[in-house]
Parts: sequence; C-alpha cells; structure tokens
Amino acid sequence: MERARVIAGLMAEACHELHSAWAPACRLRTRVGSGRATWHRYDPRRDDHCITIGALMVADKAQPALCGGWLSMREIQGRGYFGGTVSELNLLAHGCCHEFAHLLQTRAGGRRYGQVHNAVFYQWLDRLHQSGSATTLRSRLAEAAAAEGLPLATTPVTPAAETEALTRFSPGDRVAFGQGLQGRIRRVNRRTCTVDGTGPCRGRRYRVPPRMMTPIRETEPV
Repeated sequence: MERARVIAGLMAEACHELHSAWAPACRLRTRVGSGRATWHRYDPRRDDHCITIGALMVADKAQPALCGGWLSMREIQGRGYFGGTVSELNLLAHGCCHEFAHLLQTRAGGRRYGQVHNAVFYQWLDRLHQSGSATTLRSRLAEAAAAEGLPLATTPVTPAAETEALTRFSPGDRVAFGQGLQGRIRRVNRRTCTVDGTGPCRGRRYRVPPRMMTPIRETEPV
C-alpha cells in the first residue's frame, strides 16, 4: 500500500504540471486519498479546484484482474489513447489527464449535473492527448516513479481475459483463496467475487479477484 501512496503523490505532482501548462490562472490543490475514489471537485465560492488521487485506485491499476473495471481502461481502448495499449503506466498517466480534463471542462462551463462525461469533457481529454501533453506526462511520471525505485509496468495487459475468469464461478461455489482462507461465493461482481468465509473464516466477508480463487470439491470438508 505504501507503493500506491507514493505513486499517487507522483500523479498529483503530474497534475500540477498540466495545470502550469494549461490553466495557470486558476487555483489547483491536489491530495492523496486512502480509498479508490479519484475525482475533481470545484468550489465556486473559493474559485478552488481540487483533484484527489485514490491510493487504492493506483493499487487496482497494477493488477490486470482489477483494472478492467475502471473507465480509464475503456477510454484508452475505445478512443485509442496511447495507441490503445493498456498498461499500468498508461492507465495511471491517463488517470491524471482524465481528472485534469474535468478541470478544463469546468472552466469552460461544460460541466452540468448529470452531464459529467459529456462531449465537452471528451473534447478536452482528446486535446490533452492530441497535443502531446499526455505523452509528456507519461514520460515524466515514469521517470519520477523509477527515481523512487518504483518502476511502473509498461507490459500490455488484457483485462478482458481476467474478467472472463469470473465466468468460471457462480454463487454457492466453494473456493479457497489467500493463505489458507476458504469460503462460499455470495455474489459474482464485475471484477471480483463476494465470498462469505467458512470454517475458520466463518462470519467474515471478502472481495476476491478470480485469479486468487481455487474451487473446492464438495467432497472436501468445509
């Protein structure tokens, strides 16, 4: 988790570089959050923009089994950003651009309630990529992470293949996972399974990626 927090801090710094180049007249604060929530918020009373980078979001995007549920992956593949290649580095660099595009969208008056990811937003996001700013940010983020001894993976990943692994599981299946943990699947979600612990784990509930689960035959004791 410490790795994720450090990288989230580097992403926050990268957002300030975009701010200096694209909107230096406005005020921007950045912060690292402890959860997955990553967002841009604008306070019109203070004319203050704030971008929060979630550490758990950073951790998710290092894992093929989890990154497939994020909008960043769909935008990279669907709009051809970074050549349509999904990798940890590309996901995180694009995440910075995504949140900063919300700042530009807000300043342009293009953000309305219920219209967050609208045409105005994608016009700004496209401009960040087409101008080369996204590529420059990606390079600087990679260099900063490497300097911290935390290199970001550039190997292409296929989240869809990991997501397909969920089709092997159904509610009611018994599974083993982690270090000696076991349980029964309660629900199959988009990226993980909700598992109710059994045996020594009874009374606990877990969210488990499919790659971490092994089916248990019903003849084996719970």
